Amino acid sequence: MRCRAFWEREGTNRMPFDWSSIPGSLPILWQGMIVTIQITLVGALIGILLGIVLALLRVSPNRLLSWLAAAYVTVFRSIPLVMVLFWFHLLLIPLAAGFLFPGRRLELGLLTALTAFSLFEASYYSEIIRAGILSVTKGQFSAGLALGMNRGQVMRLVVLPQALRRMIPLLLTQAIILFQDSTLVYVINLDDFFRKAYNIGNTVGTLNEMILFAGAIYLVICTLASGCVRQLQRRFTVSPVK
Repeated sequence: MRCRAFWEREGTNRMPFDWSSIPGSLPILWQGMIVTIQITLVGALIGILLGIVLALLRVSPNRLLSWLAAAYVTVFRSIPLVMVLFWFHLLLIPLAAGFLFPGRRLELGLLTALTAFSLFEASYYSEIIRAGILSVTKGQFSAGLALGMNRGQVMRLVVLPQALRRMIPLLLTQAIILFQDSTLVYVINLDDFFRKAYNIGNTVGTLNEMILFAGAIYLVICTLASGCVRQLQRRFTVSPVK
């Protein structure tokens, strides 16, 4: 009532918040959400696959390979994600596109985001997976060798499956963080969910409402996903085998 009285004294009927533009904007917002989901799924999938390779190299007895993998992880974990996006958007992806497709104008925004997120997230996934590998006791590795397996077979058939199973909650938690970080693609003018909401609000004059609505959507999705992760954590918690 006080808010209404304030706006009436100011000589306007406009209330502090106007949510009327949201229902008609849902199809456009859904288009942005599709982009956000694509970035999340592709970034998580490629990040995990590349992270597995990096983790295996980190624990490799080959010092050179281990050092190269450690350098990759250190570099990407030391640089803000927004800077990585800028580098790929302004330099690396345009150079690669110009070399592979000379003379052609291509829409590179989504490709830039997918590449940058995949390579960036791989550095974080690799450390999670490496921790899982190191959590498997050396006795199991020795037992695999005693059964006639080579080091590669023991890692692939004995150690890595257990490591991934133990790290599933952390891997999914990192995917939730990736989903949240996807809002940074606004710096390369990619229309994800947040940028769509911002543009609609800026156009129709309900910027505050659209940002609050977008924030509520992120809150609901991340809260539900975190609840699922906690359930999986209880299910996949195992006692270490000695």
